[in-house]
Amino acid sequence: MKKSVFILLLFITLGSFSQEQENYKKEVSELVSFFNEQNYDAIYNMYNYDMKKALPLTKTKTFFADLNSSLGKISKIEFKNLKELAHVYKVTFVSEVRDMLVYLDKNNKIGGLQITYHKPENLQLIERNTTKMILPFHEEWFVFWGGTTEDQNYHVAHENQKYAYDILIMKDGVSFTGDPKNNESYFAFGKEIIAPCDAKVVKVITGVEDNIPGELNPEQLTGNTIVLETSNKEYILFAHLKHQSIVVREGQFIRQGALLAQCGNSGNTSEPHLHLSLQNTLDMNIATGGKLYFEKILVNGELQRDYLPVKGDVVKNIGR
Repeated sequence: MKKSVFILLLFITLGSFSQEQENYKKEVSELVSFFNEQNYDAIYNMYNYDMKKALPLTKTKTFFADLNSSLGKISKIEFKNLKELAHVYKVTFVSEVRDMLVYLDKNNKIGGLQITYHKPENLQLIERNTTKMILPFHEEWFVFWGGTTEDQNYHVAHENQKYAYDILIMKDGVSFTGDPKNNESYFAFGKEIIAPCDAKVVKVITGVEDNIPGELNPEQLTGNTIVLETSNKEYILFAHLKHQSIVVREGQFIRQGALLAQCGNSGNTSEPHLHLSLQNTLDMNIATGGKLYFEKILVNGELQRDYLPVKGDVVKNIGR
């Protein structure tokens, strides 16, 4: 499960400045004015050659028009810091606050631009969970992506999904039997998803139809979703849940082992599976992932304590 928000970032070399440079102040001010005037041709003319190749005029107009339509005009912009030689700004739109990274080449032309969700400076990172967890399902499940290296787990490359799991059910080396275009053919589809610990339900997304296997829904990234908050302010996200299967509501306190929903195929997923991740905040868009360990589980038939599953593991709760 991966999706960039607004991305175009070209190569940036290392720099040594520690405050906003005057050339950036001037060019960024012009960029904001052109954006608010909806003069996207003028923004395009601020690009250098490589940027124009990467983001042609038509794409530039679409990108900034969509941004203006969804967030409104810019009312305030503040320099935050440097990221290598690029300048990072806190941008206040009418409806939201975002971060904008800008890189200018030696001719003061825009050579890199990135607009992302604003991440507050006071967010505390979570290295791993301290709350004791069970696996959030019955039966034996297969860890398709899991671990702390990119070889084991592609999520590691994405800060907000770092160390997340994609877990499904495999039998005889396959995840389905019968017609691969039917969700019901997949062993994981419709299986119960349970609470791994006592927690509060702090977010529910529902109403997303399950995909036909092989088709994606990048506009509703996590599909039907539940986020739990532990007493230690750890946030556990469950994504791609089955349409109309969620049985909990926001604000509800639940006990370990309680039914949450069923495994589905909603959102940006190609087949039924559970996406499971630990976050340091409720909002996945600004989160940093943490390592999710389980207190006492069977791993490939052997008892493991305080264990972080990795790609290829077959995992199951003790006595469940």
